[in-house]
Amino acid sequence: MADTAADTALDSRAAPASERFSRSQKAFTLAGALLGLLLAALDQTIVATAGPTIQADLHIAPEHYPWLTTAYLVASTMMVPVWGKLSDLLGRRAVLVAGIVVFLTGSFLCGASRSTLALILCRAVQGLGSAALFTGSLAVVADLFPPRDRGKYQGLFGAVFGLSSVIGPLAGGFITDALGWHWVFFINLPVGALALALIFLRMPPLKPDGVHGGKLDVPGAVGLAVGVVPLLLALSLGHGKATPRAGGFAWSSAPILGLFALSAVGLGLFVWRERHAKEPLLDPSLFRLRAFSAGNAAVFTIGAVFLASVTFLPLFMVNVVGLSATHSGLTLTPLTLGVVAGNVLSGQLVSRLGRYKVLMVGTLLFLMGGFAVMGFTLTPESSQAEVTVKMVLVGLGLGPSIPLYTVAVQNSVPPQRIGVATSATTFFRQLGMTVGVALLGTVFAGTLGREMQSRTREATHGLPADVKQELRASAPGGLGGEGAPQGQQFQPEQVKAKLREGFAEERRQAVREGPEARARVDADEARALSTVDRVERALKESFTRATMAVYRFAIFVALAALLVTLLLPELPLRKGGPRRSPAES
Repeated sequence: MADTAADTALDSRAAPASERFSRSQKAFTLAGALLGLLLAALDQTIVATAGPTIQADLHIAPEHYPWLTTAYLVASTMMVPVWGKLSDLLGRRAVLVAGIVVFLTGSFLCGASRSTLALILCRAVQGLGSAALFTGSLAVVADLFPPRDRGKYQGLFGAVFGLSSVIGPLAGGFITDALGWHWVFFINLPVGALALALIFLRMPPLKPDGVHGGKLDVPGAVGLAVGVVPLLLALSLGHGKATPRAGGFAWSSAPILGLFALSAVGLGLFVWRERHAKEPLLDPSLFRLRAFSAGNAAVFTIGAVFLASVTFLPLFMVNVVGLSATHSGLTLTPLTLGVVAGNVLSGQLVSRLGRYKVLMVGTLLFLMGGFAVMGFTLTPESSQAEVTVKMVLVGLGLGPSIPLYTVAVQNSVPPQRIGVATSATTFFRQLGMTVGVALLGTVFAGTLGREMQSRTREATHGLPADVKQELRASAPGGLGGEGAPQGQQFQPEQVKAKLREGFAEERRQAVREGPEARARVDADEARALSTVDRVERALKESFTRATMAVYRFAIFVALAALLVTLLLPELPLRKGGPRRSPAES
């Protein structure tokens, strides 16, 4: 039955009306969509760089600081299916315009915020608009180009994600230092105005043929919100008992379990509503198409390692390699360039070959190899250059996941469902990223806590209590591994200087007691200073083990994505329109 449905969908697809649009229309439409996507993608990285300055200026409490990101992420993920359905009902242009207007409104209000609560609420408004930009921009490609040509253009949109990771931190730092953090948000206004101008000037409505009337499934949207918002909040706030962090809760705590329970109820109501709605927000019948269901399952699984594979690397670069926080972020630049290259090259190849499954399988095997290199060859002596080269391999494996699976899912549905299909892919990718960061974050924190506790206990065995206290105050997360690592770098020379000051005072007192007392102080000082070196080594080994654990676990996640991808049927990507029956002709 599934295969029959797939064949019916394949035969019923209309070509993306590319013959009706001039080159200039396509160029202006792509430019406007790319700028809109750039707005949403850049905002995530720019704000992250300006975060510490914002926190200091608004006096944001540590437990509230993560909400600057959480509010944006939750609102964006929740709205992706809604905007996708609206783009099928109203057309891509209407959704892109509405999304840009909402996003720019949120940006202006964020820049004008003078309190923590106002800024968090306005970040949620930004997230509501960004969901339309993600969904509408990616759906535009399917409207302008036939399936055979979509890959190379989807690669451009994937490249925007990668480039934003490079440009964002640099632009965020420069704007914050030169103009102030408010302009991190205000800078969106001229870019958004340019995108609106391009869309208004030449972009056609891009409303799918065959869609007449129809209303948004509001009860379904409410059910989705009740299901998704508590789930994302639980994943964002939950953590392991071994490493409690400010503003969070243990996985087994009542608030987290309550959020999971509420999410389960909401998702159950959403599924029930979608099965009975005349115009479902996410048509359940699409999941009977094996290409749609397997494609989105693979997207979710890959999403689980897409963001998590780079989230914890800066901690390794700071605490093991010894870089500053700024330079540790720049280490991710080659990985990002690998992602961009993988996006563009895979898009070109799928357009030339007309096949995507072999590329999916090949890149996932390559990705597993990159994870294996990171998971088994990192050492406390690893250099920045060594890690950079290894991360390029990971980037090349991650890059093709965005365009290839989007093309496959779009190719499996009729044109009247392109918006819903694209939003589903974006939704499952973002949901997978959130789950992946939470899951691998637990792996990282648990491994780090155990390693630090055992290694530093051995390194400090027999030291006086005051010396242990000094080391505990200087080590990331504490010597016992309690407390989430905040990314601060252990400074052994500074610790040694403080210890020398303390022993100098003891030595002055020991002079009056005689040579034996002074010799005892000298011996204690030598032992304490050597212990600092051992603690430094123990911390480096702990962070190395924790980082390796993340990538080793990621191998199995990538393997799961590979197994799901093998179930994905490969429907032909045609250069022109679909086959038509004599009745249609």
